[in-house]
Amino acid sequence: MKTLFSDVTLLFEDGSSAENQYLVCKDKYIDYIGDKRPENVEYDRIIDCRGKMLMPGMYNTHAHVAMNAFRGFAEDLPLQNWLFDKIFPAEDLLTQDRVYNASMLAIAEQLKHGIVSFSDMYFFSGDTIKAVIESGIKANISRGISCFEPHMTPEKDYRFCESKELCKKYHGSHDGRIKIDMGLHAEYTLIPEVCEYVSDYAKTEGLGIQLHLSETFSEHEECIKKYGKTPTRFFSDLGAFDVPATAAHCVAVDDDDIALLSQKHVNISHNPTSNLKLGSGIADIVKLDRAGLNISLGTDGAASNNTLDIRKEGMLASLLQKGIYKDPAIMPAEKIVSMITRNGASAQGRADCGRLSVGAKADLCLIDIDTENSTPMFSPASALLYTVDSSDVAMTVVDGNILYENGSFTTIDIEKIKAAANEDAEKLMTQIKQN
Repeated sequence: MKTLFSDVTLLFEDGSSAENQYLVCKDKYIDYIGDKRPENVEYDRIIDCRGKMLMPGMYNTHAHVAMNAFRGFAEDLPLQNWLFDKIFPAEDLLTQDRVYNASMLAIAEQLKHGIVSFSDMYFFSGDTIKAVIESGIKANISRGISCFEPHMTPEKDYRFCESKELCKKYHGSHDGRIKIDMGLHAEYTLIPEVCEYVSDYAKTEGLGIQLHLSETFSEHEECIKKYGKTPTRFFSDLGAFDVPATAAHCVAVDDDDIALLSQKHVNISHNPTSNLKLGSGIADIVKLDRAGLNISLGTDGAASNNTLDIRKEGMLASLLQKGIYKDPAIMPAEKIVSMITRNGASAQGRADCGRLSVGAKADLCLIDIDTENSTPMFSPASALLYTVDSSDVAMTVVDGNILYENGSFTTIDIEKIKAAANEDAEKLMTQIKQN
């Protein structure tokens, strides 16, 4: 399969751009980029991209996609009340079918926003993987491991056993679209023995780890009271950072934490909307960036966001830091473009993704810029952040396959999935009221 994108404005992963370009995809890879149309070449499809911008597909590096089932369910609550009083009880009512339907709905939403890959931590992970396989998107999947039982034998913990099975069955499968990470939920939901055991297993098997880190100041301070150390030191001492790790949130990390995270080369997933909505605070990503950390962006789940729009997260990430530092130049658009493309791919361990270059995977997002909100356009990078609306995404391509185009999905029966999700929501609310 050979596709030509002609007369297109290219937005590269470093935020630079070029107009009137030609890009050719051959099967799964980018085969040509230049300002001349290749001659004497036959194409399966030629896409006229005048008035359009082509960029690397975007990455969502922290999500719980099946939480689309709870969109708008628990509002205006702090994290601990939101989680323990509302979300955990509702999650007990989830089934495999409900997780599949919510996952497929979330995947459709992400494809519509130009997202080509996401990192997920949840349960019934096999059903989320089923949705990933069928839809054609990429994902790093982790079965969230939490353990409150002080006498639990780590190797017999059912959550860990499920993680092992996922690894054996799916890691690297479907041409590498699916990667399996180990998932350590958070310091406050784990006993040290389980954390250490899972970290050792990840190191032995060459797996990455996803975890929540210092999402709130109360979490941070309670850990110090309990263990005499911060959550960052807690995880580091137990080996969680001896493998490629992605730490979500990092709202309350201190300077010593940041130095340790930098030393261990931990990837940071910044989730500004969720952190603000739950009243958790604002991560200082300027300080994290100056420490040399790889920073990407995440949406968290739709229960605390309430959308899966990573471009929106990028705009908010930039504006928040400008306001905090009272410096309009502190977090330029070009840096955010890198966070949602190249940095996201790096956090997921996808070295051949997240960029526009010959030989890279053909994971692309085509955006309509011939619109009222993007006219005139002086900077494609700033346009992406501040003027483009996610409804302007015209096409999303993964491994050279068009999965979304002009409102239609090529691999998802969206009306069937929406109907199933609405039916699931009605049944779920009935059960919650009965309980």
